[in-house]
Amino acid sequence: MNQTTYDFSAKRVLITGASQGIGAAIAQQFLAAGARCILASRSKPDYLPLENAHWIATDLADPAQIESLFDQLETAFGGVDVLINNAGVQLAKTVDATTDEDWQWLSNINMRAPFMCCRRAVQIMKKQGNGAIVNIGSIGGITADHELAIYNASKAWMHGLTKAIATDHGKHGIRCNAVCPTWTLTEMSTEFFDAEPDPAAARQGVSRRHPLQRLAQPQEIAQACLWLASDQASFISGQLLSVDGGMTASSAVDPVIDISGVQT
Repeated sequence: MNQTTYDFSAKRVLITGASQGIGAAIAQQFLAAGARCILASRSKPDYLPLENAHWIATDLADPAQIESLFDQLETAFGGVDVLINNAGVQLAKTVDATTDEDWQWLSNINMRAPFMCCRRAVQIMKKQGNGAIVNIGSIGGITADHELAIYNASKAWMHGLTKAIATDHGKHGIRCNAVCPTWTLTEMSTEFFDAEPDPAAARQGVSRRHPLQRLAQPQEIAQACLWLASDQASFISGQLLSVDGGMTASSAVDPVIDISGVQT
C-alpha cells in the first residue's frame, strides 16, 4: 500500500510546544509535507535549522508573549492557515492534594494559552475565510487517568473548546478538531517511568493496558494531526480523535492482569 502524501507547501502552520516530544514530531511531519512552520516554544528545537522552520521563543505561560507571537506571525508571514495547540504540562495529584498555585500554573498553560492562541487564530482565519485548528487533547479528558485530577479536567475543557470553535466558526470556513493521545513514548513518559522503582515493569504494565500491547510513538500522533489539518479531512470538524491503541474501547478490567490465575 502506498503511503499517503500531503502537500502543505502553500500553508503556514503554527505549532506550540514544538521543541520536543509530540510537538517536535508534529513539526517534522508538517515540514516534510512542505509547510512553512512557525515553532513556538521556550527552548530552541534541536532539529533546527531546517528549511521553512522558523522558531519564535515563546513562554506560553505569559499572555504578553502569546500576543507578541501572533503579532510577529502576522507581520512576518501575513497570517496562519493551521494552528496546532500542542503545548501542555502534567501534574500527578488528586484534587485534595492540589493547591491553588498548582491550579494556576497548570491552567495557565493547559487552558489559558490554547484559548488565547485559538482566539487570535480564529480572528486571523475569519479574515482569510478558512483555516484549521487541531488541539492536542488526551484520553485523560475522556476517561480520567488516576491521580491526574486537574490535568484530566484541563483536557476535558480543551475538548469542549474544540467543539465550541467548530460550532461557532464553521460558517467562517474554520475547522477545529482534537487529537486525544494515550501514553506516548516521549521525554515526559520516560521521566515518569524512570521515577518508578522498576522502570521496565512500569512501562510493561502500562503497555499491557492497551489492546495493541504497546505505547504510542510520537509520529503516530503527528500523523493524525497532519490528516486532520489536510484537505482529506475537509468535512471533519468538532471531533475528538482518540489515538490510543484501543485503550478507550476496552473494559478497565483485564482478567489476565487483574485476576490471578485466570486466563482468557
